[in-house]
Amino acid sequence: MFEKVLTKHINMPESRKIEYYEKHGGFQAWKKVLKNMEPDQVIAEVKESNLRGRGGAGFPAGMKWSFVPKTTEKPHYMLVNADESEPGTFKDRLLMDGIPHSVIEGAMIGSYAIRANTCYIYIRGEFVKEARILEQAIQEAYDKGYLGKNILGSGYDLDMYVHRGAGAYICGEETGLIESLEGKRGWPRIKPPFPAIEGVFRCPTIVNNVETLACVPYIIERGAEWFKSIGPESGPGPKLFCLSGHVKNPGVYELPMGIPLKELIYEYGGGILNDKKLKAVIPGGSSVPILTADEIDVNMDFDSLAKIGSMLGSAGVIVMDEDTDMVSALLNLIHFYRHESCGQCTPCREGTNWAEKLLKRIHSGEGTLKDVDLLEEVANNIGFRTICPLGDAAAMPIQSFLKKFRHEFEAKVKKNVA
Repeated sequence: MFEKVLTKHINMPESRKIEYYEKHGGFQAWKKVLKNMEPDQVIAEVKESNLRGRGGAGFPAGMKWSFVPKTTEKPHYMLVNADESEPGTFKDRLLMDGIPHSVIEGAMIGSYAIRANTCYIYIRGEFVKEARILEQAIQEAYDKGYLGKNILGSGYDLDMYVHRGAGAYICGEETGLIESLEGKRGWPRIKPPFPAIEGVFRCPTIVNNVETLACVPYIIERGAEWFKSIGPESGPGPKLFCLSGHVKNPGVYELPMGIPLKELIYEYGGGILNDKKLKAVIPGGSSVPILTADEIDVNMDFDSLAKIGSMLGSAGVIVMDEDTDMVSALLNLIHFYRHESCGQCTPCREGTNWAEKLLKRIHSGEGTLKDVDLLEEVANNIGFRTICPLGDAAAMPIQSFLKKFRHEFEAKVKKNVA
């Protein structure tokens, strides 16, 4: 029987307070780390757990930490990516709102592991309430002696700050986030050098997602073997799934990694709204390739979804019923990516603009079959030709919608066959 970990105390009246968090085992992992573990031991434990990033890329967290140089000639920095902006994704906000100290403790442990003395939580500008909650929680941690100078007599110093963004999707990309934190336009950087070597202020930096860090205290407290016992070995652990769209019970569900998508939709989500038929599902946030109703017999983990040509991404599951107009749905997505393109790379800046124009023409019934072909060609010239993955994020929905629902696009223009 799976027991919730990350969201177990979310709806309790005092769950934001440090006293409540301590009463239920909070900061025990932090004390254990400071008293009994060296930074390399912390990294080894997280590595052993196979914790993979929950922000979208799925990169192993412990391996990422190990890339930071062990020397401290330059300051090291830990950045918490709380810029949750992927359409269909709303899990990090829940953690920050309901149990902020779990995020803070995870960030503390990560900071210690990479020998950082400063941690920034970069939070989406629209999350005004959550920013205030985090600021209050950080102050509580200072008051208790969990942050500041010589923490708990360990000789380790750590300061933590909340930095509010201005509502740009591009700042969810780690180097765009770093540029924004430095006070510049949030334009992603060319890599290498990678942030672990040269990140914020040209110093070694790690950027981790909110949910990723919230897992860390439980790994330290309960051990890597416990974490690996939940879900597939290649990417285990408790996972937050965001369920939205045409389902009866939308929301955030904490379940074992690898739960079947069909079970998530029909058992936890209650099935399709108004008992209609399922048409399609986006399994990992708006940027990942769409699945048809025939493809939902798949487990929700990194490898299983990759095998069928999609991705787990941020686990933002968007459900579409039989009446969904796929041209309209894609137009809605591409409008978002066109609006959020930072403009740095020509394929993305121009390509998303042309894709939206073509989709508007097709949607209005004024397009031609050549426009459908041109739309695919535009997408093929955006993907994997940009500095950051936003170009890929715009291209993949177009490519997958046309691959699986091309007949709907052609039906919109059949009266104007060129």
